[in-house]
Amino acid sequence: MFSLEIHAFLSYLCEKLLEMKVLLINGSPRANGNTAIALHETEKVFAENGIETEYIQVGNLPIRGCVACGSCATTGKCTFDDIVNEVAPKFAECDGIVVGSPVYYASANATLVAFLDRLFYSTNFDKTMKVGASVVVARRGGLSSTFDELNKYFTIAGMPIASSQYWNSVHGRLPGEAEKDAEGLQTMRTLAKNMSFLIKSIALGKEKYGLPEKEERVATNFLK
Repeated sequence: MFSLEIHAFLSYLCEKLLEMKVLLINGSPRANGNTAIALHETEKVFAENGIETEYIQVGNLPIRGCVACGSCATTGKCTFDDIVNEVAPKFAECDGIVVGSPVYYASANATLVAFLDRLFYSTNFDKTMKVGASVVVARRGGLSSTFDELNKYFTIAGMPIASSQYWNSVHGRLPGEAEKDAEGLQTMRTLAKNMSFLIKSIALGKEKYGLPEKEERVATNFLK
């Protein structure tokens, strides 16, 4: 009986693992530029690990920023009905998300920032233990600051951040130059391998232990 129960449990876990999915968000205005090269390098490894991916291009879309209207608190979606509301249910169902951005003035593309601000703020589903990762691409500098900027979306939402062998960065300015950054592309592959392992490990942990218990939220305003 015990062996049959173990077999049934393992079969169930295998089915769950086969359903795993990662969203790849391209925040570059160039759909086929160097940021796309970096993201597609992770895509190959996710496929090898049996994890489905969906590639979503947002950097070339007219996405306005949050206006702090507060309507999402009651409706559960952003008042601006655009790509943010289209991606929201996919974000709710996925196991992980990789956000890629070119570096502009040592920060992420403003269109991507507007997208992420509204996506994370307007969605009220629990993001705990979804795995996040950011990928940044630049000609030369500003990579670390952009990397830090993007990772903050994950940490505020209770999402573990997948790491690699280096900060997740690739160099390239002219179209296709990222293909020449051997170390950067290896960093992308290592990131996808580590992220795949983390996603699968979290799935096993959730089945055995569930999600961490949460305290009632305490919110304070630092006013005199």
